[in-house]
Amino acid sequence: MQRTGLTTFWDVIRLMRSFGAYIYTGDRRADIILMQSELKDLYDDGLLLKEDYLMATLIIKNELSTLTKEIK
Repeated sequence: MQRTGLTTFWDVIRLMRSFGAYIYTGDRRADIILMQSELKDLYDDGLLLKEDYLMATLIIKNELSTLTKEIK
């Protein structure tokens, strides 16, 4: 395992795709929540470094926060 250098939401999407996880439900909020769950599973299975998991989680939470602000 090597560090991936995650900085953007698209980096997280590319990371997940590298594991064969393509998430698209048609509902952006649901996609983001599903991504959180999938990331946890990847980390729990030992496929992600702790640093990558934490950074990806932070990026996803930020994206969810931004989406929530746009809706209001």
